[in-house]
This record gives sequence, C-alpha cells and structure tokens, in this order.
Amino acid sequence: MKMTLIQHFKELKKRIIYSLVFFVAAFALGLYIAPALSDLIVAPLLNVWDNPTLIYTGIADGLMVQFSLAGFFALFVSIPVILWHIWGYSAPALKKNEKRILLPILIMSPMLFAAGAAFAYFVLLPIMFGFFIDIAADNAQMMPNFKNYLAFSVNLLRAFGLAFQFPLIMVLLNRAGVVSKKQVLSKGRYIVVGVFILATVLTPPDILSQILLALPLLVLFGLSLFFMV
Repeated sequence: MKMTLIQHFKELKKRIIYSLVFFVAAFALGLYIAPALSDLIVAPLLNVWDNPTLIYTGIADGLMVQFSLAGFFALFVSIPVILWHIWGYSAPALKKNEKRILLPILIMSPMLFAAGAAFAYFVLLPIMFGFFIDIAADNAQMMPNFKNYLAFSVNLLRAFGLAFQFPLIMVLLNRAGVVSKKQVLSKGRYIVVGVFILATVLTPPDILSQILLALPLLVLFGLSLFFMV
C-alpha cells in the first residue's frame, strides 16, 4: 500500500528514534565496560613494550578517554542497526533489481569495516608500535599520553575500516552502470597509484603503515573484479 507524505515522515522519525535509542544504550554500555575497552585498545602496545608507561596530562583526561571509548564502541555496534533501518525505510521504494544490488552491499559494508579495523588492530598496530619503540632514543624514557594514543589508534582503526569499503564502492559503481569491468581493467595502473595515494592520506606519515594498508586494498580490488559485469 502506498504511503502518504505524512506517513513517510512518521516512519522516518520512528526509525531515527529507534537508532538513537540503540546508540544511547550502546553508549551507556560502553561507559560501563570502559575499563575493559581501555585494556583492549592498549593491548597492541603492551604486547611489544616491556616497560609500558601511559600518562594523563590533563586532570579530566581519564574521563574524556572513557567517553571517547564509549562513543567509538556505540558507533561501531550501532552501524549495523542504522543500516538495517535505512534498508527498512528505503526498501519498499526500490525495484527488485535495485534490492538485489543494495542489500548485499548493506550486509557486507559493516563486515568489511570490521575486517579493516581488525586488520589494523592485529597486524598494523603491533608492527607500527614495535617500530616506533625500536627507533626511540636509548637515553629517553617513552611515556605516551593516553589521550593522544587513543586518538591515534582509533583514527587508524576507523581509517582502515573505511578504506576496506573500497571494493564495495567499485562494485556499486559498476552495477549502477557508471563504470564497466573493461574500463576498470584498462585503468588498472591508475587505480593502483590511487590506492597508494589513498593509503598515504588515511595513515600516519610512515611508509610501513601506508604499504600495509595499500596491499590488502589491492587484494580487495582484485576480488571486486569477480563481481563486476
């Protein structure tokens, strides 16, 4: 049954409220488990550092770190719920062939984001922190600011999660008729250069992290070719 404009607004409002309620609940849970989240985010550093010393330089830094951890946790667990409500709201207006394209993308998007964040957490961060510790001066004691460390780590996890959306974007453009598989293959060398430029933009200014992001992106790009027409 076709909905009126008012009904559309009511449906949109309901789904926005549901998403916000879920986010607030996830944020409250994140505050409760903030100590465990703190241990989790620091683990890659502790695994490669024999004498760890993290410090706070501001009196309210401890509280701000907990809020930051809770916010990142809430956003991470809310993304699938938000995407589900986006799908639920837009699906009735989509054609059957559009649903066949968008539904797998909405399902794969959070999975690829999680895969990118996991790759950064388990592979990149330990290697980077080990490298930074190895080149530190012997006559200086390293005492990272916890707040800066958290921002650095979370930004890197987010960057890898977003970067891993690259193959989905390529497939979506292909299925939408914007680019063909033949065109993508003909521009392969430029795409490779673009991937390395993207890795340079999204990662800290060191060649190691840029290569570690570019390589899996190139692998994902290769896999995305199998789903293009």
